[in-house]
Amino acid sequence: MFKTAHDASSPDNPNYDKYKDLLSDGWFGYKVDNSDEQYANFRDNLPILVAVICAYLPLSHLFRQYFVPVSPLKSPLQPLYRTYFFLAFSIFYLYFMYGNSLFKILTIVSINFLIAKLGGASKWMPAATWTFNIVILFLNEAYAGYVFADLHKSLAWLDANTGVNNRWDINFNFTMLRLVSFNLDYYWALRQTPEQLKEEKDKTQLTDKERVATPSFVEDYIFLNYLAYSLYAPLYVAGPIMTFNDFVSQLRYPKHVPGKTLLKWVGRLAFSLLTMEFTMHCMHMVAISKRQAWDGNPILQICMIGLFNLVLIWLKLMIIWRFFRLWALLDGIEAPENMIRCVINNYSALGFWRSWHKSFNLWIIRYIYVPLGGTRNASYNIWVVFTFVAVWHDINLKLLAWGWLISLFILPEIIAGKIFSKKKASLETCWGNWPHYRHLCAVGAVGNIMLMMIANLVGFCIGVEGVKLMLGDLFSSFYGWMVMSICFCAIFVCAQLQFEVREDEKRRGIFLNC
Repeated sequence: MFKTAHDASSPDNPNYDKYKDLLSDGWFGYKVDNSDEQYANFRDNLPILVAVICAYLPLSHLFRQYFVPVSPLKSPLQPLYRTYFFLAFSIFYLYFMYGNSLFKILTIVSINFLIAKLGGASKWMPAATWTFNIVILFLNEAYAGYVFADLHKSLAWLDANTGVNNRWDINFNFTMLRLVSFNLDYYWALRQTPEQLKEEKDKTQLTDKERVATPSFVEDYIFLNYLAYSLYAPLYVAGPIMTFNDFVSQLRYPKHVPGKTLLKWVGRLAFSLLTMEFTMHCMHMVAISKRQAWDGNPILQICMIGLFNLVLIWLKLMIIWRFFRLWALLDGIEAPENMIRCVINNYSALGFWRSWHKSFNLWIIRYIYVPLGGTRNASYNIWVVFTFVAVWHDINLKLLAWGWLISLFILPEIIAGKIFSKKKASLETCWGNWPHYRHLCAVGAVGNIMLMMIANLVGFCIGVEGVKLMLGDLFSSFYGWMVMSICFCAIFVCAQLQFEVREDEKRRGIFLNC
């Protein structure tokens, strides 16, 4: 598989001239494919980000040592002292990043806070929150982050300073999730029943799930804490996403992050970065996909271009998310881990979305899926969920097609899970007692994997036309059918291995629920 993808990237390939201008000089005389704008932006600015972290962490820990009490802040009357430092540094950091566009960010954030405070426990507040934030997503896209001169000619001078990253609106999608989190957490805190208010918990011993679900003190939902949470520098650019309740809980009742855990994360991040560099030098999947440079390639090469495109997307996102999560961990804030499985260690569409961008998945479950009825209406609300996910990523037809394909492809798994249930059928007709039940599941897993690959290739790699070409070549020749048959057998074996990985996790007491 690796050799096939490498051969597709070789200078001897007839399509090489179509994309070679996208390649850069790399290590040891190799060309490197740094044409993915998202990862290139991270990779090129990595030295600056490391310098920022080296300046931030000593200041943060000195502030914590001299100004923050050692004991947990159990009373609502005790202010969260670290928010003063977080907010001060974040303002400086975001001005460096986005220049005068910081004023646009602060304006949107402030309006959202006013919606929360004016609405309070009123039923219209969640609707107003969702309407405002979704409208902002569309306006950001339509006006490309806005121009001060369009508001008034006298403000044109503000457009001269856009910082080191002039597209503040791209990263604002993550901020939008925090704005919704604050407003809805505040809404639910105000609507607690008397029984819930009387219930006493030792909040210093809350689990990760309890920190999210347990409302903070009403006194914590103030503008200072809201700004510190919304603009928190380590997680601002790319997440992972934390809820407001979780963030405040960790400030009131700090978690101890062992030094061994931090060293492990540094090592894993360094290994991932080196793996990415090796892959970018050995195969040029992104550049090939951008120029659709696969004319005349064997169908197996086209399939590997698509597959390794997905692998590279997984790897780049894992690196970016782990980098910023490590920054937060070093600061004493534990955000959820986003990538908890390798992209090719998934056989369930539902499980895939629990392990890919997990913090976003948890956010969706809390603020969209459960309010829409959860599993009771799963066949219906997944369409709402994935339409929102597509629009949140980017407002274009390709991603909408991806979102709807995912919704469509999840349905067979939901239906098959009900028909061939391992547990719910009577003992006489229980599918779990059938000797070949595992192999039946593996056949279903092959179908799931292929459908997920098709959907993600449409949304993030080769687009609708590329997928049409690939499927046309697969099903229009004997060689294509042979490749499909071999792929089916290979994925069938991989599914069996994935089943055993899950069983081994259970034996070791690890339950990832995906």
